[in-house]
Amino acid sequence: MKILVTGGAGFLGSHLCEKLLLNGHEVVALDNLVTGSKANIEHLLSSSKFEFIRHDVTFPIYLEIEGIFNLACPASPKKYQSDPVQTLKTSVHGAINLLGLAKRTKAKILQASTSEIYGDPNVSPQNESYWGNVNPIGIRSCYDEGKRAAETLFSDYHRQYNLDIRIARIFNTYGPKMAEDDGRVVSNFIVQALNNQPITIYGDGNQTRSFCYVDDLISGLVKLFDQPGINTPVNLGNPVAINMKDLANEIIKYTKSESKLVFKDLPQDDPVDRLPDITKARKILNWEPFVDREAGLNKTIEYFKNILSA
Repeated sequence: MKILVTGGAGFLGSHLCEKLLLNGHEVVALDNLVTGSKANIEHLLSSSKFEFIRHDVTFPIYLEIEGIFNLACPASPKKYQSDPVQTLKTSVHGAINLLGLAKRTKAKILQASTSEIYGDPNVSPQNESYWGNVNPIGIRSCYDEGKRAAETLFSDYHRQYNLDIRIARIFNTYGPKMAEDDGRVVSNFIVQALNNQPITIYGDGNQTRSFCYVDDLISGLVKLFDQPGINTPVNLGNPVAINMKDLANEIIKYTKSESKLVFKDLPQDDPVDRLPDITKARKILNWEPFVDREAGLNKTIEYFKNILSA
C-alpha cells in the first residue's frame, strides 16, 4: 500500500514510518515540524519508498494514497498548551481534511486518539465503553476535547459515508526519539536523573500511569490498521500501573543518579489515575505489550545518554 503518516517526523510517527517501510509499504510522511524533527526520519530519506512533505494538516492536502495514519498533534501538555487554539485546530480541522482525503481516495484511515479522552477518570481501569470525565474549558481541554471531536468526526464519516476507519486510544508511550524537552514524565525524569538534577514530581507522587514501550505500541497500531471491520475505538497501552514516586526511584536506580525528589503543585485537571483495559485489543487483535518496564526504560536511558553527550 501507499500510506500517508501525518505527524510522521514525530516520536510515534517516525517509529511507525520505519515499521511500515519494513513491512514493504510505500510511505509518505507529512509533518509541519512544530514538535516533530527531521532528524527522526533522516535515515529514511534515501529509501525510494519514502517521501517527506512539510505541511500543516489544518490545510487540505491532495495526494493519491491507499491508507492514512493520522498522528498529527502535539501530545505532551507542555507542547499542546503552548498554542491551545492551534492544538484544537490540528485535531478538528486536521481530521476534517484527512477524512475528506480518505473519502476521495477510498483510503482506510486510522485516528491516533488518546487516553486523555477519558479525562480524570472515575473508573479504573478504563475500557472503551467509558465516556470519560473531562473538563471542557480547562487548560487541557484543547487536547482532550480536540481528540474527542476527532473521534466524533471519524465515527460520523463511517456512519454517513461508510468510510473504513480505525480509532486507537493510545495510553502513555515512551522510548527512543522522545524529545528531551518534551515535557512528558518519562523524558523529564530521565533527563533530570542523567544530569543529577532534582526530579520534579507534581502532586504527592501517588498518581498512577501505565507506560507502554514504543515498539509494542507501534505493533498495536499496525495490527489495528490491518484488522478488517473494527470501526470502534480500541485501547492500546500497558495494563501495569506505577505511581510517580516509584517511577522516579526506578529511573534514579537505573541511571545511578544522585538526584533527589522535589514536589510541586499538581496542575489543573491532571488525572490521578490512568490505566487501560486492553481486553478488546487482546481479543480482536491478539495484541498485548511484551517489553517490561525495566528493559524499556534502560533502552530509553541509553538513547538519552547518547543525545545528551552529543
